[in-house]
Amino acid sequence: MTAKPPPSAASAFAHDRRFGFEFAATRDLPETAADHAALMRDGYVIIESLLDTQTCEAIRTGSRRLLGATGRNRFEGLKTQRVYNVLAKTRIFDDLIDHPRLMAALDHIFEPNYLLSQAQIININPGEDAQPLHSDDGFYKIPRPRPALGVAAIWAIDAFTAENGATDIIPQSHLWGDGNQASRDRAVPCVMPEGSVVIFLGTLIHGGGANRTEHGRLAFTNQYCAPWLRTQENFFLEIPRETVRTLRPTIQSLLGYSVYPPFMGMVDSMHPKRTLTDD
Repeated sequence: MTAKPPPSAASAFAHDRRFGFEFAATRDLPETAADHAALMRDGYVIIESLLDTQTCEAIRTGSRRLLGATGRNRFEGLKTQRVYNVLAKTRIFDDLIDHPRLMAALDHIFEPNYLLSQAQIININPGEDAQPLHSDDGFYKIPRPRPALGVAAIWAIDAFTAENGATDIIPQSHLWGDGNQASRDRAVPCVMPEGSVVIFLGTLIHGGGANRTEHGRLAFTNQYCAPWLRTQENFFLEIPRETVRTLRPTIQSLLGYSVYPPFMGMVDSMHPKRTLTDD
């Protein structure tokens, strides 16, 4: 199951340098084949302890300065703090946005120049109820079963436990049709130590768990989508070009400073990355 559409103009223009296209080779790590197999079979894969303790503590410290009001509805979580537009506010998550293990997995799901769709800090506070079950790419109104059009990663900055709000997932629900009914009794918590990440397809049914402890559960989530889709966050309006200029080329591309051939994403007929060199 992939998000690749039928053959199109993309393949015809992929190597035409007249248009300024930039396509990195598909990345492979020793773990990539197993990660991909788990994603296709189960709809998710948990990778433990990718971040060390010092990195997690630095992220906690940086996140505390940004955390504010709690959510506006049951879906956001009335006792859950969320920070949007993260890349305009801090650099502490850059290495999670384009982490090599994650990029290698995405390279085998999407066509080149796929996009970051959104990024959030999520802190589930004590007493929070379980989030309604949902799929992250359900707003793309294409009937199921179908290939995933998005992929999400949730990083456990604090350890995820069954008691503190670990994300609940329904294994293999990425294969369901529109008629399947999701229920909590079919879900299992993504229990994992700090510094771990769960990567799952946008068609997988999941939801944040209830926090029955006395401490918050801090996470960072980044979602991606196929290069021919509209993203959830409008990064062109959120992130000033002065900030984008300071980012790595991989992140610039993920933010939309890239092209899906033959011309989706152009600016005045030119590659959008050229706008970063304008005065």
